[in-house]
Amino acid sequence: MVSASPLQKLYNICNEVFDPCSAGIIPSPDNIQKLKAVLDDFKPADVGLSPEMPHSRASGAGETPVIRYIHIHECDKFSIGIFCLPPSGVIPLHNHPGMTVFSKLLFGTMHIKSYDWVVDVPPSTSAVVSPSKSRLAKVKVNSNFTAPCNTSILYPTDGGNMHCFTAVTACAVLDVLGPPYSDSDGRHCQFYFDFPFSNISVDGLSLPEGGKEGYAWLQERKKPEDLIVVGELYGDPTTVET
Repeated sequence: MVSASPLQKLYNICNEVFDPCSAGIIPSPDNIQKLKAVLDDFKPADVGLSPEMPHSRASGAGETPVIRYIHIHECDKFSIGIFCLPPSGVIPLHNHPGMTVFSKLLFGTMHIKSYDWVVDVPPSTSAVVSPSKSRLAKVKVNSNFTAPCNTSILYPTDGGNMHCFTAVTACAVLDVLGPPYSDSDGRHCQFYFDFPFSNISVDGLSLPEGGKEGYAWLQERKKPEDLIVVGELYGDPTTVET
């Protein structure tokens, strides 16, 4: 009997893990560990990628780095795809409404900065500031990651639901989203500016432990005009059987 390919195994476990879930519903801890274990073992060769491929080359002087998105699978319950970033490529700060997201860095070094909303402010103060409508967020991650490394997981309200990816070197990250973005279902990809906490003063707002450097104000923005993502379909004819 021919064993299933790594990608087929990934599809099968995603189907199992996300089938009972919907927006805002987190898979069970056992199912999260099952999916994480499959992703932790993933290698670039499993999806035909390597750092030497043309899309990994640095952009020319003055050129905006072009990000490549390889679409593997999407249904109502989950999506599987790969972001390939050249050196200095950036996926700006954005959210994942109601989603559980698994990200596996396949190769390269990437800086990840992520935030979660602050919800435990005193009743006499507000975590939203008018007229800018900036909202207070706590830094969850602000570090470089180099492959091979473990899969990172974010949740609807925890784990760094809003994050920014910056390619230190050429890199590729395999993303599993459950459920995927859907404007018609209210899961719109919202981008943000982040500003230091000290930029805005709020009367009566005292910070929990961590200090000012562990917090920031996030302000909604339109999709950045200089964000260039070129999509393509995964080209392996032996891709997943649904």
